[in-house]
Amino acid sequence: MGNKTKGLLALLGLGALAYWKYKNSSPEDQQAVKDKINTAKDNLNKWGNDLKSKANDVASQVQNKVDEVKTNAEDSLS
Repeated sequence: MGNKTKGLLALLGLGALAYWKYKNSSPEDQQAVKDKINTAKDNLNKWGNDLKSKANDVASQVQNKVDEVKTNAEDSLS
């Protein structure tokens, strides 16, 4: 077996172990896990939205520079 297959089997085994442990844990522990997952999801969404906002800001700045250079080029040709 290759390293990828072994790694995939190990990951699958860890996932099965985590699922079994989650199912056999108390409702309070299950809620704690759900809360951690929801917090991580919210943080990931916030990070993605921040990244998207910054990318839009940079795109807007680039567009403004392009418009400025275009205007300067048109003025110099006139």
